[in-house]
Amino acid sequence: MHSLVPLDQMAIAPQVDGRNGRNRAPSGSQLSATDDRSAVLAWLARYADSSATLASYRKEAERLLLWCTLQHGVALSDLTHEDLLVYQRFLTDPQPTERWVMEPGQKPARDSIRWRPLAGPLGPSSQRQAMSILNAMFSWLVEAGYLAGNPLSLSRRKRKLAPPRVSRFLPMEHWDVVKATIQAMPVNTDRERLQAARCRWLFSLLYVGGLRVSEVCSTTMGGLFSRRGADGHERWWMEVTCKGSKTRLVPITGELMTELVTYRKACGLCQLPLQGENTPLVIPIIGSSKPMARSGIHEVVKSVFRASAARLRQQGPEFEAAATHIEQASTHWMRHTAGSHLSEKADLKVVRDNLGHANISTTSIYLHSEEDARHDATTAVHRVGWQRT
Repeated sequence: MHSLVPLDQMAIAPQVDGRNGRNRAPSGSQLSATDDRSAVLAWLARYADSSATLASYRKEAERLLLWCTLQHGVALSDLTHEDLLVYQRFLTDPQPTERWVMEPGQKPARDSIRWRPLAGPLGPSSQRQAMSILNAMFSWLVEAGYLAGNPLSLSRRKRKLAPPRVSRFLPMEHWDVVKATIQAMPVNTDRERLQAARCRWLFSLLYVGGLRVSEVCSTTMGGLFSRRGADGHERWWMEVTCKGSKTRLVPITGELMTELVTYRKACGLCQLPLQGENTPLVIPIIGSSKPMARSGIHEVVKSVFRASAARLRQQGPEFEAAATHIEQASTHWMRHTAGSHLSEKADLKVVRDNLGHANISTTSIYLHSEEDARHDATTAVHRVGWQRT
């Protein structure tokens, strides 16, 4: 049985490398790639400036390449519509498990011999996302003149739009439970104090700033700056690079600045960030010169949600539904929570611009005035509400 390795280490047998694939375009390719792996890498290169998108797209492409060459025995450029139906069924039950699925609770590095392309069977939403990404890849390879046709195009059917999801956020009563859990964290040792301070700062940042986890990892303290508005008031902002290498300004409210100062003092730093400071926005307990990995951020957040659920369950069986809801929450739920709570109190334009759903210009005096009003609107109504001790 062939061992599985990530896409960048993959060596595909000549009979299934796609040089003679049945679905190859007869002529006129705009790519220099002569085999499927190289063509897929050319597609992925378009997303090199967005690490989160690249990781997501690479994951789906390498799963398909591994499956079709090592298990299905055909090249990617040989795949038919029927082959991809078989692949979809495979994603719901990847067998043999020991070959395709990582051990429970493990997330080995991509260069580890224990690495596997799947963490388990994919649920319906993950399956749809996987096939949507692969459809985009096939369409691009057709447009580039590498493939003659998109084998997934026959699967595309207009479907009834589902109502907007409103369940993937924490209602205020659940958010209060999470805050109480954080405020009850032990602080008996230096390590516990650092963990509690980091946790409180991270949740403050996710809630008030509405940041994506990739933005938390990629932004440094040097991204914060103060600017005097037209009304003479000093306001703190944070410049964040978001999807598509676009930037947006996130209001750093007075409450959030207080949390930042408290966190920096706990970490032995001066109170305010310096211009160009490379200190990570969230500092690891060990090895503080490097930002926390996405997996580390996710684990900190999930541990708080698990602890919050456990606290609720101790109060009796009538709290089981609330505990289950909190237990299901993820880091991205905090972004939805921020947007949901803020939208109840502020203009939707404020929410849109805070979350980066539209471009923000920083060159026009008029737009600066709008931004100052957005900062004041956010500060006035959007707070974590920590209990002061």
